Amino acid sequence: MQITPSILNADFANLGAEIARISSADWVHVDVMDNHFVPNLTFGPTMVEALSRATEIPLDAHLMIEDPDRWAPAYAEAGARSVTFHVEAAKAPVRLARELRKQGARASMALKPATPIEPYADLLPELDMVLVMTVEPGFGGQKFLDLCLPKIRRTRELIERTGGEIWLQVDGGVSMETIERCAEAGADVFVAGSAVYSAADPDQMVKALRAKAEATV
Repeated sequence: MQITPSILNADFANLGAEIARISSADWVHVDVMDNHFVPNLTFGPTMVEALSRATEIPLDAHLMIEDPDRWAPAYAEAGARSVTFHVEAAKAPVRLARELRKQGARASMALKPATPIEPYADLLPELDMVLVMTVEPGFGGQKFLDLCLPKIRRTRELIERTGGEIWLQVDGGVSMETIERCAEAGADVFVAGSAVYSAADPDQMVKALRAKAEATV
């Protein structure tokens, strides 16, 4: 069970110090938005490169952007150890996943809440992780969508059939109230933004979330 705090809810003016407040995190989740695929604008490869120099915690870049086939490899080059592209935006997801792995990053595919996993079952062996969004991508602080739980279960079943070591990540509304349901459904990597950075002690919240998820096993 891995906890990946999103810095979307951190203080952008002091990100190095904000990441230092989550030293127990397994990854740092960097939400990349282009104001086209989603209605928000955040980080680019230059920021990822700067963050990779500022922390020893590996960076998990979630690309909510158009044309990831063109832009995603730049995030691996910038130092992201895991790069997630949205299958709704990718034109050649297999080729892109292979290119990310070639660059030394873990290749991950994200699905919006309404996107089914079944059409992409044959792609799973090309991936290191699948991200099931549990809110509509674009903004932090949204309410968890319970309707995504059956898809998490179906995704876990498909992953098990491959026999591979593929992680299953959830992102959106993850908190002490919802992480248990996600873990029971089969998720093993959890993105938490507002739950972590709104806590008095963000690092203690990371530990508490991990313990809650592990208790379901």
